Amino acid sequence: MSANILVVDDEASVRKLVVSYLKKEGFRVAEAADGHAAISTARKDHPDLIVLDLMIPGIDGIEVVRTLRAESDVFIIILSARTEETDKLVGLGIGADDYLTKPFSPRELVARIKAILRRGKDAAPEEVVKAGDIVIDRGRHQATVAGRALDLTPREFEILDTLVARPGMVFTRDKLLEQIWGYNYFGDARVVDVHIAKLRKKLAKDAGGEYYIRTVRGIGYKLETGK
Repeated sequence: MSANILVVDDEASVRKLVVSYLKKEGFRVAEAADGHAAISTARKDHPDLIVLDLMIPGIDGIEVVRTLRAESDVFIIILSARTEETDKLVGLGIGADDYLTKPFSPRELVARIKAILRRGKDAAPEEVVKAGDIVIDRGRHQATVAGRALDLTPREFEILDTLVARPGMVFTRDKLLEQIWGYNYFGDARVVDVHIAKLRKKLAKDAGGEYYIRTVRGIGYKLETGK
């Protein structure tokens, strides 16, 4: 594989270990030891994927993710000693693609990197996405649930499309605002809650408890399915 990977960790031994395994797999690898270097290197090298520790000096990993997410869709795997579920939800909620806790298996990390890159490559031309009985046809700009067409506004369609494409992933209100309303939106963030409430009502007609949009308190929303 010829993908370009950026490894960000302030522990030289961890970087050396990860870099060694990645190079054996044929990846091109760059390194950074702090948040400032991570952002500057990412902007210069445009990596395909970033392996990022949360507890790094300068700018912490969470802020690095927020900064890069505002600029690009680069894949990000968080590699951290923080094992609490809240930390994982926050990391995934702000836009990370995966979260692996330390101590970790280098082989598992490599496997996850390959899976994400493969998924991203395969998903690029995808026009139809599904989660449970929800089907999004992007080409026709149509959504159905249990075979029934949903009468959605453009914003509702975009929100549902975003959630269906990443079932189980937590999206913060800020992330949904940035992704759907745009970075220049300065209105009330509660507009997201209003649209989610309307979506829930439209899905509930056929949901039967099999899938729903769940609120993750203090963080945001995620789509869960019973399938």
